[in-house]
Amino acid sequence: MNVFRILGDLSHLLAMILLLGKIWRSKCCTGISGKSQILFALVFTTRYLDLFTNFISIYNTIMKVVFLLCAYVTVYMIYGKFRKTFDIENDTFRLEFLLVPVIGLSFLENYSFTPLEILWTFSIYLESVAILPQLFMISKTGEAEAITTHYLFFLGLYRALYLANWIRRYQTENFYDQIAVVSGVVQTIFYCDFFYLYVTKVLKGKKLSLPMPI
Repeated sequence: MNVFRILGDLSHLLAMILLLGKIWRSKCCTGISGKSQILFALVFTTRYLDLFTNFISIYNTIMKVVFLLCAYVTVYMIYGKFRKTFDIENDTFRLEFLLVPVIGLSFLENYSFTPLEILWTFSIYLESVAILPQLFMISKTGEAEAITTHYLFFLGLYRALYLANWIRRYQTENFYDQIAVVSGVVQTIFYCDFFYLYVTKVLKGKKLSLPMPI
């Protein structure tokens, strides 16, 4: 395990903590896509089924449990504890437009046609597009709170660091996971425009605004 993997995991964890902290402190989940959070919870659930069958390391196990807990606590806060503040009118992305092709692709392109392997592949493909409902919501409302943009930045940074991790692993271990790498590249591309706006606006104290769809 190299430094890029560790930094990627920490960036991912920080993103989730920032989001949970924002909801808990403000007692409000306005501006947060519940649909994206459902997809992320589904990603972790289908990816970490091996938690009960394969032990890799204490670090690996702890991170899996923490990510699962954070994902489900976030979903509970949005749809349970603070559901009255949930902006359902703007969280309108059609999840079937993501789930149907991802399910189909996971059956067609995988390393082994077994239940656990197909579910793992499904989680990789789904993670690459799980942020789209959140980005769609921001484009629909035209703006995002600073804390939400920080969450998105660290989530995108996590993917960028994982790309560096895969490059490093290929150099040192001759290891190459085509499904994970391609999906990671696709996911990082989705964040590119956001990264530019984050650096040019949010870091300068300006509010992030996106053109609203006509």
